[in-house]
Amino acid sequence: NDALFEIARTTPGHTARLSDMAQRGQERRAEETEEQRNRRLAVKGQRSQHIRAEETEEQRKDNTFWGERNVYKKRNYRDAASRREALSKRERRVVETEEERSRRLSTMAQRVQDRRVEEIEEQRNSRLSDMAQRGQERRAEETEEQRNSRLAVMAQRSQQRRAEETEEQRNSRLSAMLQHARKRRLNVIEGQNHHQIQTFLYS
Repeated sequence: NDALFEIARTTPGHTARLSDMAQRGQERRAEETEEQRNRRLAVKGQRSQHIRAEETEEQRKDNTFWGERNVYKKRNYRDAASRREALSKRERRVVETEEERSRRLSTMAQRVQDRRVEEIEEQRNSRLSDMAQRGQERRAEETEEQRNSRLAVMAQRSQQRRAEETEEQRNSRLSAMLQHARKRRLNVIEGQNHHQIQTFLYS
């Protein structure tokens, strides 16, 4: 594999041709329908099964070795690329103006809203569950000082939001809080009623 890579690297025009092929492949995949994608992946899976069924034990060990080595190299390349991208982002943020920063944050918020509008109920529940799990893990690991700092920041943000909100926003927030409290009370009452019914039936 390394020898083939070296030949490809040193062959004139080979890199450009591979780049063009990769670009065409990406364009085809961007245009394909869900059915075409599933069919393509099914064909690839079938070919892979045939190859594995026909390979010898020695070939399997050799492929496993090179596969693990390639995964390790890809992971290193990906980590290095991620570090370079993070460094580049930090450098851009240092020199960006307040207007550029506001525009960037607005774009990020819009993308998040778009994703949430498009997600189905199952995806939403999964996302909220993951967020809650990560929050619990972070809180379980934080020190008393970190907890106090987090609560102080939350209180400060809440005060800032309330100081900046309009009368309409304030009324909407209080209405939502009241609605949430009513739902909690109903859930408690339903739970108590269910418990009383169960106790009556089995007593």
